[in-house]
Amino acid sequence: MYNKFFQTTEFYLIVIISLLFLTIGSQNSAFFSINNMFDLIRSGIVPGIFVVCALIVLVSGGIDVSFPAIAAFSMFTTTTILSEAGFNGPIIVPFLIGGAIGFILGIINAVFIALFKLPTLIVTLGTSSLFSGFLLTFIGSSQISNLPTSMLNFSKMQILKFTDETGIVVGLPISVLVTAGIVILVSLLLKYTMIGRSIYAFGGDPASAERVGFSPVFIQFFVYSFVGMLSGIAGIMHTSMMRNSNPVDLMGSELLIIAAVVLGGTRISGGHGTIKGALLGLLLVITIQNSLILMGIPSYWQRFVIGALILIGTGLTAVQVKKTNAKRKSILT
Repeated sequence: MYNKFFQTTEFYLIVIISLLFLTIGSQNSAFFSINNMFDLIRSGIVPGIFVVCALIVLVSGGIDVSFPAIAAFSMFTTTTILSEAGFNGPIIVPFLIGGAIGFILGIINAVFIALFKLPTLIVTLGTSSLFSGFLLTFIGSSQISNLPTSMLNFSKMQILKFTDETGIVVGLPISVLVTAGIVILVSLLLKYTMIGRSIYAFGGDPASAERVGFSPVFIQFFVYSFVGMLSGIAGIMHTSMMRNSNPVDLMGSELLIIAAVVLGGTRISGGHGTIKGALLGLLLVITIQNSLILMGIPSYWQRFVIGALILIGTGLTAVQVKKTNAKRKSILT
């Protein structure tokens, strides 16, 4: 068991991240400060949910680039409705509305993918433009700063809070627990439930999965509606943490998320991937972003780094697939 772990993508990522931490920390002592460590965690709260979304879709054999648009649509529409209605109720209501809107938008993706059999990348590229265009044209294009009181109060709630040696108040928002809960829920769903097994089976070999009784239409409807719902929740968390709702926020973050998931060992071809690997991939990407800022490297280099990470992650995955196929052939012969 231990020998197998040392050969996994997760092990190599842990080694790379550890070396990266040591290298950056030796160049800039501020990297290991509690404030910076908390910043790393805070910057991964919403991307952590997006990583889970991208993982589920990739494991099922698809590619989804619409989840940032769904999150933006859900959060801005929800805050617009609640602000105009003078809402003053509990925080659960925005989450329920945002999740419901995301669920409906996810079903739109599922209809084109599951019923019309269109390519997942083409569909989600189209719906991403459709959702963002509809949002900016018919719902609003200027940010909302007057959020409901419950959302503002939620953004101020901390699970840890203290003052560092420089007098700066440092804390972890309670939204960390929401992300952790979603990660645990999805991990259990993928590992221990029949729907989780069906997602892996369908992503690995759709024809074989259908032959043993798994319904492709049901799987795809579940995947894209569930991912849409999680995206809507992520959008509400983002707008609460930022304390304003901007319709163009989160747009363009899909490449970063897909890079993290692929680096974590998830195969573009489907059927393989873990929550642990995806989160480690996200930690690596966030750490690189954070280190570029600390080291004073221009932000446009982040695009170069992200592109390189996608190519490296995809290349490593392709090599692993070839090795696996070669082993199977040698066993069969």
